[in-house]
Amino acid sequence: MSRGLAKTLLYAVLLVGAALTAFPLLWMVSASLMPTGEAGTFPPPLLPSAPTLEHYRALFARADMGRYLFNSALVAAAVTTASLFVNSLAGYAFAKLRFRGRERLFQALLAGLVIPAQVAMLPLFLEMRALGLVNSYAGVVVPAAASIFGIFLVRQFARSIPESLLEAARIDGATEFAVYWRVALPVLRPVLVTLALFTFMGSWNDFMWPLIVLTDDDLYTLPVALATLARERVQDNEFMMAGAVVTTLPVLLVFLVLQRQYIRGIMLGSVKG
Repeated sequence: MSRGLAKTLLYAVLLVGAALTAFPLLWMVSASLMPTGEAGTFPPPLLPSAPTLEHYRALFARADMGRYLFNSALVAAAVTTASLFVNSLAGYAFAKLRFRGRERLFQALLAGLVIPAQVAMLPLFLEMRALGLVNSYAGVVVPAAASIFGIFLVRQFARSIPESLLEAARIDGATEFAVYWRVALPVLRPVLVTLALFTFMGSWNDFMWPLIVLTDDDLYTLPVALATLARERVQDNEFMMAGAVVTTLPVLLVFLVLQRQYIRGIMLGSVKG
């Protein structure tokens, strides 16, 4: 097989894979524009017979989707900001600061990766209740402020920072926090963009923990509100597709805007780690 033919076949396979991946998203958008009941016919049409925005208007006018959209944006932004600060601090400390038991503590953290998140939800909920954080955004943000994966990712990247660069700042009289803030943090920018994207997407799409810790309807995030609407409008497929588009589109746009920095951070972290 010639090299040109092999490349053509590879591109064809990738194109088919991309089409299969994009088709559900495109049909979701198409179904959200269909008149009520059209998406439930068999076989379901690919395109709306008479495109309408009625379901989007109903989402924001009657279902108060704007409030839930704001709630999700607020929670995701707070979680991402807290995660970047805490994980970058911890990752930098594990990579560049020498303290007793550092390696054993880090190994213990890595061992926690094998524990399913669902196992920790009950003790975590009891802890949030003891702290008085149930039914508040703090109960969502605080547990997500640090993650084993985030610490590991930053640590692997921070190990590549030259010691001479840090020592020069210390000799100039900078405190340890100033060294982290003024020297290490700018170098960590590529991996922090990657971590921010991971964290924002995970927080935006998180359903289980906000469902557990938030009891007031006014505080619901988009995934929780959408699940509630699904129980009320189980037969309204077009309305639910419109809700899915509103939930998916913001995080998809964020990924598309930051995908180049995301891939760069992943590649640099894998090489430098």
